[in-house]
Amino acid sequence: MIDIRSDTVTRPTPALLEAMMQAQVGDDVFGEDPTVNALQDKAAALFGMEAALFCPSGTMTNQIGIKVHTRPGDEVICSEQAHIYLFEGGGIAANAGASVRLLAGQNGFFDAAQVRQNINARDDSHHAWSRLVAVENTVNRGGGGCWALAELSRIRALCKDTGLALHLDGARLFNALVARGESPPQHGCLFDTISICLSKGLGAPAGSLLLGSKAQIARAHRYRKAMGGGMRQAGYLAAAGLYALDHHVERLAEDHANARAVGEALAAQPYVEQLYPVETNIVVFTLRPPLSAQAYLAYLQNHDVQALSFDSQTVRFVFHLDVSNTAVDRLLTVIGGFRQR
Repeated sequence: MIDIRSDTVTRPTPALLEAMMQAQVGDDVFGEDPTVNALQDKAAALFGMEAALFCPSGTMTNQIGIKVHTRPGDEVICSEQAHIYLFEGGGIAANAGASVRLLAGQNGFFDAAQVRQNINARDDSHHAWSRLVAVENTVNRGGGGCWALAELSRIRALCKDTGLALHLDGARLFNALVARGESPPQHGCLFDTISICLSKGLGAPAGSLLLGSKAQIARAHRYRKAMGGGMRQAGYLAAAGLYALDHHVERLAEDHANARAVGEALAAQPYVEQLYPVETNIVVFTLRPPLSAQAYLAYLQNHDVQALSFDSQTVRFVFHLDVSNTAVDRLLTVIGGFRQR
């Protein structure tokens, strides 16, 4: 079975599993797990930030990050396609008690001018207090597209001028860094907090990190506890994250190349209406009616390929370290073999 539903389906490589088995552990809730501490220190230093907090999931790091920056009744500005809004269980309302101002844009992107137009006046008690801007890089629903550093810098300058915090949902940030040839510090200097995920393209079995200042991470530690995120001997998972950061970042380029090859094949198919630009490891495309996503996914399933749909016409493929070149060749044959009835 070729599983391209998500890069979350990866399984530990033998070397990564061995690193987990050799981990030195302690009680992380007491701050005594040496491997967790090493991972947090490494990630913070990598991005040029002061501190980091290891959590079970990217949803938790995003939600804690939002809560660190807001108070109940505040407003978060983000894309209408944002993962924090669409796919985190209403957590902005449930955890932070904040409302959301949604920005429209092409494939999940927006610009500083849009942000400026949507900041509420703080002296008008009718409106929520705009407190935080959240960016997602890469943009999942935008086909894995990457933000331009120049636009992020303009948004950073605007946030600084207007007293807003800036959070990055960097679930696939390393994909963006590899695709654009950028460095972690180039992003670390732009954001107040950053969430990075270890269990997607990097291939760790679980875990994400929230990066920020020492004061912010101290508050985040309390919120993690309140959310039930203390994991005790978490060093076994942290060891996987350390190994992934050391060995699985540069290989993301292989996933990007596989995605481009499949994207080119899909663009040539008469049943494909639109292909989103393919920049990283995600391929998103819409099907030409009357072909439905459900029917196309059933065809793929019959040929031992698992994928997901965004809606009735849109399909997503995600490439990762468990999708070999041989699997990609077979997938290309399956794609080319579809005949619309």
